[in-house]
Amino acid sequence: MEQFNLFQTLQPLVKEILAAIEHISPDRKLKLEALAQLIANHLQKHKKADLTFICTHNSRRSHLSQVLAQTAAFHFGVESFTCYSGGTEATACNPRTVRAFRRAGFSIVDSTGGDNPRYWLQFAEQARPMELWSKIYDQEGNPSQNFIAVMTCSHADENCPLSPEAADRFSLNFEDPKSSDDTPQEAAVYDQRLREIGAEMFFLMSYVSKSIH
Repeated sequence: MEQFNLFQTLQPLVKEILAAIEHISPDRKLKLEALAQLIANHLQKHKKADLTFICTHNSRRSHLSQVLAQTAAFHFGVESFTCYSGGTEATACNPRTVRAFRRAGFSIVDSTGGDNPRYWLQFAEQARPMELWSKIYDQEGNPSQNFIAVMTCSHADENCPLSPEAADRFSLNFEDPKSSDDTPQEAAVYDQRLREIGAEMFFLMSYVSKSIH
């Protein structure tokens, strides 16, 4: 398999994330291993796996999870794996999330402007850019069947009905960085959440890679 590399600007982030994996709790690792097995089963049965990360507004945690899981899949050579995101309501991809991606070394540009802009994000020259914007989880363009729905916040988990077309539903809640908005700690909290989610997504995709290769 041909090996491609992430942007050089992302190498410091990847080094931090890989080092942080050892700090993931044993209980959390068991949860991630269960999700990894679901993904591996989809890849083996359907020759592809689609994940939709869902939080209430599709503005912070679901986008962080979507991007970092797709980046991790690329890093570990997991193919035919596509990440999506959505919310129980649509708002906008929060600009604080966008700034956190930029600080981390991702290439991200606003392609439309407006109240709910669409951003193009890229993590490697050979990887197709990802389009990020806030949308309902079942909006056209997101998978409608045989996908794994990953709930990233408890509110969405409690209030998202989801259609029966979802093959599996999985809870993987993360702490909302929104609590730091407009405080001196804002950037640090968003950066920390990005790295925490990144560590879990890299652990997840490493496990998937070992299961299928």
